[in-house]
Amino acid sequence: MSELFRFQAGEAPLLVSMPHVGIELPQELRAAMTPVAVAVADTDWHVDRLYDFAAELGASVLAARYSRYCIDLNRDPEGKSLYPGASVTELCPTSTFDDEPLYVGAAPDQGEIRRRRETYWQPYHDQLKAELARLQARHPRVLLWEGHSIRSVVPRFFEGRLPDLNFGTGGGRTADPALVDRLLQMAGASRFSHVLNGRFKGGYITRAYGAPEQGVHAVQLELAQAAYMDERPPFPWDPGRAAELRGLLRELLTAGLRWVRG
Repeated sequence: MSELFRFQAGEAPLLVSMPHVGIELPQELRAAMTPVAVAVADTDWHVDRLYDFAAELGASVLAARYSRYCIDLNRDPEGKSLYPGASVTELCPTSTFDDEPLYVGAAPDQGEIRRRRETYWQPYHDQLKAELARLQARHPRVLLWEGHSIRSVVPRFFEGRLPDLNFGTGGGRTADPALVDRLLQMAGASRFSHVLNGRFKGGYITRAYGAPEQGVHAVQLELAQAAYMDERPPFPWDPGRAAELRGLLRELLTAGLRWVRG
């Protein structure tokens, strides 16, 4: 286990990446941050718990240990916006999803951003790339599954309530349509609402590594947290709601595995 992330290698053609489940903050950052920042409210709460069956399927699993408030592992390393013209958080965020400041004083300067990119962002991506290469050497097709979640209502980013299941494939570029259709059919047969390439079309990881023509099919699934937990602090897990959703997630990953295996 790295001090920067948790990683477990599997033998199936499936890599589950969870870049926003980390809750740790380096001590030197905590000292410069506001109390709301230290609470790391914008974490993808319990997503690693929802997918804790992945290793049973033979999947490789990669999960961050440090909070997105330190650096966002799902952002372009040069700071390019994923959604030009829309409100987004930065590579090194300076505010919460509710537009509350993260720092007591000045935000990180370019030198500090570069340091965090080298220290935290790059190792996660090095591991991700190395594992995809290892799996591709063993399988003709590989599924990269990006596991995420967010509060169901965040006016800064979208109007109204978010659907329960938000599939993203970079606008159709990062996964074969036949695979996506199969996933959407399963989602449609459940009680959970869903959308494809809605407000969330896939972050940097999905867009950067999804290359169907090269055998890597990337799908991001952004879950509305109300589907499995209480969205209010201390953000508790709801066993009943989570069990139903977890069952569907297992079905989705199993179906994805069947598809990439042909």
